[in-house]
Formats: sequence, structure tokens, C-alpha cells
Amino acid sequence: MATEIKAPTFPESVAEGTVAAWHKKPGDSVERDELIVEIETDKVVLEVLAPEAGTLSDVMAEEGDTVESEQVLGKLGAAGDAKSGDGEKAEKREKEEGAAKASASEGGKASGGKQHDVKAPSFPESIQEGTVATWHKKVGEAVKRDEVLADIETDKVVLEVVAPADGALAEIKAEEGSQVESEAVLAVFTEGAGGDSGAGESQSASASEGSDDDGADEKVGDKIVAPAARKMIAEHDLDVSRIEGTGKGGRVLKEDVQKAVKDGSAKKAAKSSAPAKKAAAPVAEGDRAEKRVPMTRLRKTIAKRLVEAQQTAAMLTTYNEVDMGAVMNLRAQYKETFQKAHDTKLGFMGFFVKAASEALKRFPDVNASIDGDEIVYHGFQDIGVAVSTDRGLVVPVLRDTDAMKIADVEKGIVDFGRRARDGKLGIDEMQGGTFTITNGGIFGSLLSTPIINPPQTAILGMHKIQERPMAVNGKVEIRPMMYLALSYDHRMIDGKDAVQFLVTIKNLLEDPARLLLDV
Repeated sequence: MATEIKAPTFPESVAEGTVAAWHKKPGDSVERDELIVEIETDKVVLEVLAPEAGTLSDVMAEEGDTVESEQVLGKLGAAGDAKSGDGEKAEKREKEEGAAKASASEGGKASGGKQHDVKAPSFPESIQEGTVATWHKKVGEAVKRDEVLADIETDKVVLEVVAPADGALAEIKAEEGSQVESEAVLAVFTEGAGGDSGAGESQSASASEGSDDDGADEKVGDKIVAPAARKMIAEHDLDVSRIEGTGKGGRVLKEDVQKAVKDGSAKKAAKSSAPAKKAAAPVAEGDRAEKRVPMTRLRKTIAKRLVEAQQTAAMLTTYNEVDMGAVMNLRAQYKETFQKAHDTKLGFMGFFVKAASEALKRFPDVNASIDGDEIVYHGFQDIGVAVSTDRGLVVPVLRDTDAMKIADVEKGIVDFGRRARDGKLGIDEMQGGTFTITNGGIFGSLLSTPIINPPQTAILGMHKIQERPMAVNGKVEIRPMMYLALSYDHRMIDGKDAVQFLVTIKNLLEDPARLLLDV
């Protein structure tokens, strides 16, 4: 009996989705919980897994089709039943694919394969455009289905564009650094192409003769330049017309560029349009290289939001210090047992998130946000945790932290950190949030002033744990102390509430039993 493969249940805010990619063809065997198809919505890509082991017998929603929540996408037959039901489609498709492979093996033109427009993903409403960050494949280079072709950098995340089938890029229409809109055509893709065939035929032919590196030659001015040579020319900012090519047909090789760099014969002449002041500046001897690169879209967004926060909010910061001895002793006592039980390390952030959740319940003004002339009071605690990456700071959000256990918090933060560094965080995971925690202590910061993350009204800054002499019951003791900083919007939060909120967090951390007893 055939089993129906249905689309997932979409959230209320998502009305429909698009079949992005089938990972199996009719007639293919699948295992239980194996990925079959991906559904792309306005916000995320949802994976549809096999409900049981069997054979994909029918595809009822092709790639590109619009589907609704829980719509039937296909059918799954018994294992080995490749021709059951509507299996004739599978047989027909197999024959077509066999013919295509046969023609390819006989040296048929790759350009004769089916062509696709490679489009940018559908951006959410909050994102207007993106930047082509990187092309991972060149024109004519063979790629496999679902292999990453390009990265699109938006204000919040990096989106991957994958190959629709086995083949090669025939043409790139949006170069690296260009701005693209939602679903803009980035390139033309040819099925079955690749290697020395199709679009890359003429380029790879010249590259194969005396080539010292991978990739395709490119004509720069009146010179044919090898890829490795082209890279060195860009790095040293050389005038290619002044480099003598020793390769076949005057091709400029890597060795030619190295020679030009060594004897300094291909340096670009100074531009006459440069300001006189800059031209007259003395040149110091030695390596004083400068590199000028455009600011990434994420970095520009961070800068814009931070400046906006300081210009629109009446921001103040209150400070306090917390004795971390009790938390450190608890952590040292149970860290091995905790890791065995929960398969994650026991850190400090779990305690801070739980303490902040409890304090937010007691001080609802700190958990509120400002929307125009209105105040929005949130009946839940969604805490964002700032994560530093090579691309900049991102703030994924832990949802309903008051209901989470410390182990859940620690697992969530580890997962966020790993995926943030890989650029795999979803847009919905960084939206919302009623409060933010940032930890400069991991980089050694002793004291800092965090900036509010709009439209939130407060942010907590953690810092380095430093042993300091403290007066304890009339005696001087060396205690592990941490400075805490709470930046808050005075339009919404009074100083008294801000101070008491921070003192509540201090008390909960200095006596962790309060977190368990809710006192």
C-alpha cells in the first residue's frame, strides 16, 4: 500500500511554500527518515523526510510548484516496488536519463542539455536585496546536483545557491560584489555540461596547453592570462600590458608575473587624476601595504543599527559586580556529571540566561519594547545571545527561556555558535527577542558599555572573572568577581527599576539555589 508524502505543517504566518528540490527520483529506494524533498517558504527551507523505508513511486508536485500546508507531494511504495502504481513515469525518466548519459559519453555537445536560470533565493519581506559574496564554481566547471554554486550575503544571513542538476555553469550574469534582488537571475546553468564541453570548451582547451594551474584563462586587455597569474597581478596591482608572456601564443604565466614582481618592470603608473597632496606624500621604505575592501552587508547593517540605537534611545548604563564563587563551585562539582547526563559542557551562560529570565518576569518593563508611540509588553522571555563571527556580530534568539533547563540553554548556545560561524543560521532564528545578553569576558574585557539592540529596551553585558580583594564579613578575602553592565532605554525604564533588575540578577547568581526555589 502506497504511503503519502506530505508537506510539513506551515506556521500561521506562512501561507504556502515552493518545492525547492527533490533529492530522490521515482524508482529510487529510500530509508526511513532520509531526506526526500525540500520546501522553501518565505522564511526557511523545510525538509521532508521519508515516513518509512520504501521506493519513491510517484512525484505529484514538481520542483518549482507552489504547495500548501500538508499537501500531498508524492507517494512511497514498498521497498523494491520501483514500477508499481505510477512507476511508468520513473521508467520513462530512467530511459531519458540513460539516453542523455549515452549521448554525453559519445562526446555529444553539453550545450545540447536542458538549460536553467539560476536564481537568487526568495528573500523575506524584511530584506530588500543581497550581495553576491562568492562564486564557488567557474563557467564550464563540472558540478553535482545540490552542490553550492554561490553565496548571497544579506543583512542578516548568508544564503546558499545550489546547482539544480548535474552539469555546469554556462554563463554568470551577476558577478561577485553585485547587488541582486529576490529571485534575480544569477547565472545560466546547463545540464550535463562540464569539463571540456559546452560553455567551457574554448577556455579549457587553451588552459590545457601548458597550463600551470586549475581554472580557465581570461583575456585582460590584449593579453591571455592564466588564472594563477591573474591572481598575482591583482595582488601586486600590476599593469598586465607591461608583462611579457612566455606561454603558448604569448600567454602570461605565473612565472612571468613572478619575474615582473622581482624586477619591478610592471608597476602601474601613478594616476594623473590623483590629488596633488596624495601624489606628493613621502613614500616610506619597507612593506607598508594597505588593502581596501568594501564593507560587508552584515557589517553595514550592524553599524547602522548601533548608530540608530544611540541616536533614538535615551541610553544609560548601570553597573554592579557579582561574586561568581558559588556558580564556579557548583560548576566544578557537577561539570563531569552534567556532561555525561546531557552530552554538553556546563558553562556560565546557562546560569545568566536563567537568572535574566527570572528577573525579566519580576520587572516587565525591562522585557518590553517600544514600537513608535506604543509600549509592547511581552508575556514571554525570548533572550538573544550575541555571537561573534568572522563576518560580524549576530544575535540568535533562545525562545521561552523561562521554560528551558540549563542544559537546553547550553546546547542551544553551542549550536548557535557553530552554525553562526558556518553562516548557517536561519533568518527567523535572529528575529524577535525581548532581551539580549552579550559576553565580552570571553575576549578578556573587564568592563564595557553594551549598546541596546532595538526595539528592545535593555541589554546585559557580562565580563571577565577577575580575582580581587573583597571585604567579606569584616575580613579581606580574594574572591572571583565579575562586573555586570545593564544598558537601558530611559524612555521606558526608570533608573530604580534598572538598578533593582541588575541587583536581582546579582542575588540569583550569588545564591544559585534561588533559581531552583524561585525566591
